[in-house]
Amino acid sequence: MTTTAAVDLDSHPLTHWDGPSGLPDFTRLSDADFGPVFDAALAAHRAEIDAISDDPNDPTIENTFVAMELSGDALDRVSAIFWCKAGANTNDQIKVMEREVAPKMSRHYSAISMNEKLFARIDDLHRRRHTLDLDPATLRLVEKSWKGFVKSGARLDADGKARLAAINEELSSLGTTFSQNVLADESEWVMFLEEGDLAGLPGFLKDAMASAAAERGHEGGYAVTLSRSIYEPFAAYSERRDLREKAFRAFAGRGETGGATDNGAVVARILALRAEKANLLGYDSYAALKLDDTMAKTPKAVFDLLEPVWEKARRKATADEADLQRLAAAAGSNDKLAAWDWRFYQERLRAEKYAFDEAELKPYLQLDRIIEACFDVATRLFGVSFAEKQGVPAWHPDVRVFEVRNADGSQRGLFLADYFARPSKRSGAWMSSLQSGYRLGYGSAPIIYNIMNFAKPSAGEPALLSLDEARTLFHEFGHALHGLLTEAYWPSQSGTSVSRDFVELPSQLYEHWLTVPSVLETFARHYKTGEAMPKALLDKMLAAATFDAGFRTVEFTSSALVDMAYHAEKDAPADPAKFEADTLARIGMPDAIVMRHRTPHFGHVFSGDGYSAGYYSYMWSEVLDADAFSAFEETGNPFDPDLAARLKKNIYSPGGSAEPEELYTAFRGKMPSPDAMMAKRGLA
Repeated sequence: MTTTAAVDLDSHPLTHWDGPSGLPDFTRLSDADFGPVFDAALAAHRAEIDAISDDPNDPTIENTFVAMELSGDALDRVSAIFWCKAGANTNDQIKVMEREVAPKMSRHYSAISMNEKLFARIDDLHRRRHTLDLDPATLRLVEKSWKGFVKSGARLDADGKARLAAINEELSSLGTTFSQNVLADESEWVMFLEEGDLAGLPGFLKDAMASAAAERGHEGGYAVTLSRSIYEPFAAYSERRDLREKAFRAFAGRGETGGATDNGAVVARILALRAEKANLLGYDSYAALKLDDTMAKTPKAVFDLLEPVWEKARRKATADEADLQRLAAAAGSNDKLAAWDWRFYQERLRAEKYAFDEAELKPYLQLDRIIEACFDVATRLFGVSFAEKQGVPAWHPDVRVFEVRNADGSQRGLFLADYFARPSKRSGAWMSSLQSGYRLGYGSAPIIYNIMNFAKPSAGEPALLSLDEARTLFHEFGHALHGLLTEAYWPSQSGTSVSRDFVELPSQLYEHWLTVPSVLETFARHYKTGEAMPKALLDKMLAAATFDAGFRTVEFTSSALVDMAYHAEKDAPADPAKFEADTLARIGMPDAIVMRHRTPHFGHVFSGDGYSAGYYSYMWSEVLDADAFSAFEETGNPFDPDLAARLKKNIYSPGGSAEPEELYTAFRGKMPSPDAMMAKRGLA
């Protein structure tokens, strides 16, 4: 990475944002500038930290915590743009830079967390915290910061600190390698088809495949890609079993190709380093280290949640498999049901039981209308409104920019959305921020973005979503609202800066409003006629809502159990592929279902540290979200204003300023049991 002393952080467009509405001016950004700007921003942050740690005055909240929280602004800004582009619109230059930036950032933050003079100041304030008359949020800041420094090695001896820093740096590099390998497998694989190969495929899917083929230079043809928006409906509707198998093997085998992008050795090394890190810090396992600051607290608590759910889901999936095998035999197949058959015959079983085909919904789930539904629900619940700003440049021409305003008309922040799949974007869907919202100092307005991977329609055609994709849009927008509605004072407590098993509550809870009948009646309208979804179709959709509960829950829970099994071991498995297979055999994984995320492409767990020993958190939060929506159902009004006000005050706005149990109890009056979650999934 090139270093230069000529970078002026006060004026450079990567760190001084003077574009429309306080955004970066993306028209002035050059990928070649990231290297020198990162170096200058890292140096500036080091100088700020040194000034705090070398302050001759006794430590105070102001000269230690306020100064720390407001430090690193230039680094935050260049990092936000860089990681956004690395995930959503990468290229060869960004990929090379990513491999350089990741370990450099790891070294930088390791040096801060192991700075003895800085920790001495934090330790002093932590010892005196109950004598300082601190408000609850500041007290929590002091306690969590102190614990974070300890878990980052502040109390290790010199050799221990050096080893932990080396582990963190290598893990950072390995996570980048893992992610880039998966992206390479996803973007490079394609199966081109001709008209004669399309038996059974609905029109919306053929349109998406034609658009994908055209993007890859095959005008007039059709392309199956590894985007879920194309792969999953292809697996559900293609009558060509040979083509379903080919697509399935590519999809399930991402990161396991045996070539340069194979992640087997990468995963083994990641697990070994995580186990060593936990041991170095005095924990029984990496899971124990990660769960220490969550609602679950221990691996046992996670297994106690997952295992009963697993048993119910496995039994239901086994019963469904018998029905699917019956349908396959009736269709003339003598083959044992395989993983590439499940979605195909599941659609036929759905039609048999409910006279319902999910493809019937597509014409009523137009992307623009579902976006409007997301916004309308937010307005009715929380009083915020959204107005699109045309012609504002961002990291890709597909990105849309919306101004967010409070009920009184004052500006709250910005929301950016990037909806369509492309080879330069990693798969999945996520929320992140270019800028967090907080009230410390001069304050900061949130700039939040959502990334999706919906199939892009042909020119002039509307984008139509599946029900699952519409839920995904609501889910990620729930995360976005968590960032946009924040009232946190401290930057490190802003928005989604909460424990991993609480962060999915605002997003999963928001999904419930998609299927509120009044929302569907208003926004689920036929893209050609404008007519509302017929009540008969709506009723069938709601009746079939838990139809595939066994399949979906087995997919998810197996992934969560394997993740926790990896990290609950004191010693890492030498052969992760064998460990995955042995774990699935032990829990009785059905042969015809695969994990939603197999180990070689399990980005949640191995492309970074975010969800490692934490994939369970979706289900932990689901216990909360099912109970929380029950509160609205009990009032008879899904937009009950008093309840919505409590929801905003206690769930969407406080960020990490209080313990999650305290926040949830303030909203609901009690902590939940898993019963509502089981009922919601159709497993009660």
